[in-house]
Amino acid sequence: MKFSHVGIPVFEKQDDMVLIDACKVWVTDCATSTYKVEYLFFEPDSPMPAAIQDETHIAYEVDDLEAAVEGKSILVPICEPMPGLKMAFIYDEGLAVELLQIEG
Repeated sequence: MKFSHVGIPVFEKQDDMVLIDACKVWVTDCATSTYKVEYLFFEPDSPMPAAIQDETHIAYEVDDLEAAVEGKSILVPICEPMPGLKMAFIYDEGLAVELLQIEG
């Protein structure tokens, strides 16, 4: 497991955000942040759970996403929001955790 980023919900969309249509969320690119911060702005009809829309989350890259979520409390099941990227959200140790598997 490798640290990826910290996700922080915001209440105003920023100019540099891009839309992840499947989740109805606008995000900044954490790769451009010194501290690997991703800001998230959720559309009113976003299907994402409140624990993700309302709370900061931490994200990790994993080699085997299915193994990483096994036995965990699932907030968002494994999905592929964009080609080459599989993700899931779990709730563990009192916070939302995003797990990412990057293909290729």
